[in-house]
Amino acid sequence: MFLTTSLARSCASLSRNTRPSLSAALSVSQARQSSHSPMGTPPVNPRKKVTIGTLRSMHRRGEPITMITAHDFPSAHVADAAGMDMVLVGDSLAMVALGMEDTSEIILEEMLLHCRSVARATKAAFTVGDLPMGSYEIAPQQALETAIRFIKDGRMQGIKLEGGREMAHTIEKITTAGIPVLGHVGLTPQRQNALGGFRVQGKTSLGAMKVLEDALAVQEAGCFAVVLEAVPAEVAAIVTQKLSIPTIGIGAGSGCSGQVLVQVDMTGNFPPGRFLPKFVKKYGDVWAESLKAIEAYRDEVKSREYPAPEHTYPIAKEELKLFEESVRKV
Repeated sequence: MFLTTSLARSCASLSRNTRPSLSAALSVSQARQSSHSPMGTPPVNPRKKVTIGTLRSMHRRGEPITMITAHDFPSAHVADAAGMDMVLVGDSLAMVALGMEDTSEIILEEMLLHCRSVARATKAAFTVGDLPMGSYEIAPQQALETAIRFIKDGRMQGIKLEGGREMAHTIEKITTAGIPVLGHVGLTPQRQNALGGFRVQGKTSLGAMKVLEDALAVQEAGCFAVVLEAVPAEVAAIVTQKLSIPTIGIGAGSGCSGQVLVQVDMTGNFPPGRFLPKFVKKYGDVWAESLKAIEAYRDEVKSREYPAPEHTYPIAKEELKLFEESVRKV
């Protein structure tokens, strides 16, 4: 109480010209309460928030939609800063962030934790969370309850689920409740065991027709867009032409309305020799840069080159002398 009163009196006694300095000082003080802080500094020219309306307008104009995965605050922060239209908290984080064997292993609570982390960083991109296996297949009511948790607890703006015609009633249940749904047909990784592994879908006339029918079914159920995964480019282009909603391709060619990639894959944040699907283009080499930096840090610590004087905090000579004298008495 005394501190609050004193501060109020001090502020009142300051002239109008000096108040900005006090405000700046308080801001600095507040910003330095911790040696670590979230990397969420607002951009100089913030982008306008991407909404469902934005995505529909882009689709009408024929402007490609960019989408990338993110699994934590830093990966979402850089994706948003890079201008991604959509950020997907994909269940692929089971492997790339948690070291699991496949997507079927991750559970709902783990997905929600990562969604919340991503949501704190994405200020402009439209965010979508992937419903994990086992959280939506039992019944439409179960799926709706899970989707609500992704919006309320995970702070996502939409959800994604896998499946075509068989999931139409489930999708309709969710979209009727006012939750945007991104469909996913073609190769559906959560169903890899039933598909015989990660195999390209739609390579035959019958297979291609199934992809189209599934895409039309999820569109009719209310999806705002649909992911086409591992489908021949020609088939994906025809499916895209037949739909009135955007298609987001991953291994489906450039004829789709947009594209999505797993961020860890396209940035090269993995050791040499790791298998990559044919459709992945490696745009960077984050692993090599990180390895080089950490090895340099290791060497400098071993040689005592780091930390150098510029990395340490000073103490007044008289205070140090008093301390040294006190130490001798211990």
